[in-house]
Amino acid sequence: MAFTPDYRSYPATGGAASSAAAVDAGLRSYMLNVYNWMASGLLLTGIVAYGCSTYLLDVFYPLVATPRGMMHQPGGLAYISMFAPLAFVMVLSFGVNKLSATAAKAIFWAFAAAMGASMMNIFLVYTGQSIVRVFFITSGTFAAMSIWGYVTRTDLSRMGSFLMMGLIGIVIAGLVNMFVGSSALQFAISVIGVLVFTGLTAYDTQRIKATYLQTASYGGIQDGGKRSVYDALSLYLNFINLFMLILQLTGDRRSN
Repeated sequence: MAFTPDYRSYPATGGAASSAAAVDAGLRSYMLNVYNWMASGLLLTGIVAYGCSTYLLDVFYPLVATPRGMMHQPGGLAYISMFAPLAFVMVLSFGVNKLSATAAKAIFWAFAAAMGASMMNIFLVYTGQSIVRVFFITSGTFAAMSIWGYVTRTDLSRMGSFLMMGLIGIVIAGLVNMFVGSSALQFAISVIGVLVFTGLTAYDTQRIKATYLQTASYGGIQDGGKRSVYDALSLYLNFINLFMLILQLTGDRRSN
């Protein structure tokens, strides 16, 4: 990714000043649109997760007799909900050039709802108080890193490949740990994952800003409504993963 210089760094007069001001205003409007999409997706995810855990718990996690007594165990619908978000992400990713803006937005809403259903089990594992606490911790961390990624003049594209390598490593280690079941490995995955997604938040924010500034010099971003959905998706995924990893590290588990 070629880093685009900040037009505000250079003196400008007359038409150049007006052009720079227009680009700056357009950038702020675009970024606000991206953050609005991300926030609305997170809100829908939270509502669906809480609603499913409150009103549809027995549908997704029926009570099953175990040696420790009756316990909620994942049923077929729970397993479907766990993998459904991946299907939506694949559709959005591979259909970036084929989907209309309306279709992309509809799939984004469906994806956010499916993610909520897949996350309902956190209310079975962790206390409500710790979930709220971790949400605010995640929000503060995400906001700080996103703001830094937006305002910094340091080119963060250099660490993009490093972060992606870390992400691939986390995925592979997570798959291995599904069979190994090592608590030490899970702790390491969570710690490294927090660092990776914290960095990705700043990196993706700068990437979104740089892409907008680059396209602005060629007449403006094409189909900004659809593009903002895809950009919001990348930030949304960073937030969700950061939240889940911090919850695994610091969340208070229920005693039963």
